[in-house]
Amino acid sequence: MYKTFLKPFFFLFPPERAHHLTLRLFKIALAIPGAGALLSRAYQFRHPALRRQFLGLSFENPVGLAAGFDKDGQHYHSMAKLGFGFLELGTVTPRPQSGNPQPRLFRLPEDEALINRMGFNNEGVEALVQRLQRYGKPQGVIIGGNIGKNKTTPNEKAAEDYRICFEALFPHVDYFVVNVSSPNTPDLRELQDKEPLSRLLNMLQQLNHAKPQPKPLLLKIAPDLTDGQLDDILDIARETQLDGIIATNTTISREGLQTSGSRVEEIGAGGLSGQPVKARATEVIRYLRERAGEELVIIGVGGIAKPEDALEKLRAGANLVQIYSGLVYEGPGMVKRINRVLAKEM
Repeated sequence: MYKTFLKPFFFLFPPERAHHLTLRLFKIALAIPGAGALLSRAYQFRHPALRRQFLGLSFENPVGLAAGFDKDGQHYHSMAKLGFGFLELGTVTPRPQSGNPQPRLFRLPEDEALINRMGFNNEGVEALVQRLQRYGKPQGVIIGGNIGKNKTTPNEKAAEDYRICFEALFPHVDYFVVNVSSPNTPDLRELQDKEPLSRLLNMLQQLNHAKPQPKPLLLKIAPDLTDGQLDDILDIARETQLDGIIATNTTISREGLQTSGSRVEEIGAGGLSGQPVKARATEVIRYLRERAGEELVIIGVGGIAKPEDALEKLRAGANLVQIYSGLVYEGPGMVKRINRVLAKEM
């Protein structure tokens, strides 16, 4: 139904407007008495073979929603109805910010891809905390908090932004992700360099381990890192006792696209996600797993739209997977389709 009726309708609208329209309609539908139970039965698939124990947490299944889809936690209870094992909220920053000027989200249908330069648009960490306090966590679904810095915060003061978000969200999320890999905040990716990244993660781990029950801390990395930079990331992960890595964020590469060069040039800067990043994300996962052994949890993300894509990431060494762009092209039923196949194959 999604591909035949809903997708053509939503694709009539600019991507960002379509995103908000979809979520509003979904929320309205769930307000109908009994609709929530019907949607859960339609989209959720439970099986003992899908359960995972990682990061000291129990996941009902290994398929999660990637950060960026629900930055402010406005829809996480609705998204939980679609059968995800975990939902990652954010990226959130200490202060509200509007992000980059619109248009800032673009479809590349020929490539089943998206380009975004959203720029960490969000209502600020306190707004997210208030929603989590008010609505609590959905039963049986793990919640992650993806944290970043404000655009106006210089890199030398970035640690304070991450500290503010970490402290505010700590009572309300099950794990944290440090986002230093978005290409849409000026100079943010410089924080992936060995020295600043070590300082940042050590600071967060000091805060974390001062708590009675520390939370898992993960790092989200770019797919554009060289092998040498990936080796540095692994060294830092060991030194700072990092719990895991999310591989990968969007790419700044435009290689191998079917979309015309003129259209890509017209769109301009931004992070590319979807099918074009699939192979590189899998390559990064495999590289990390071969060198880290089993000690590090890896969450694979990038170009997952079909069950075979999820299997590819898991067989390359990912423990869990996340999706985002695939939802735009395949619709919400993809979560159930993936879980059905994983229950048989893994």
